[in-house]
Amino acid sequence: MPQNPHLPRGRASLEVLRAEAHEELDTVIHERLLSGEDPWAFMEELPTVDEMVVYLLRADAINANDGVRPSPARDYRVLRQIALEHPALTPTVWRLIGEHGVSAPHPLRTSQ
Repeated sequence: MPQNPHLPRGRASLEVLRAEAHEELDTVIHERLLSGEDPWAFMEELPTVDEMVVYLLRADAINANDGVRPSPARDYRVLRQIALEHPALTPTVWRLIGEHGVSAPHPLRTSQ
């Protein structure tokens, strides 16, 4: 299913999002193999399918905001919204929040 990369994926089912993420990862693997890389050297550094789904949805949120990189508070809210819209991705979202040091906005501040 060809898809315009500039259209948001947010309304797609998780099954469709995972299929798209799987295709993206297959493409990355294929390209790295064609360039002569050893799969034993790079396979562990690739994201999981669910991580890729979260990254794609986050990228859509950035594109929807005219490509402006989010502040830490907005990034946290975007990731939380992904978890709310796709509950099966919640463990992945929280793991990525922890790994990337995205912190919750301060409850007394109202920035952004």
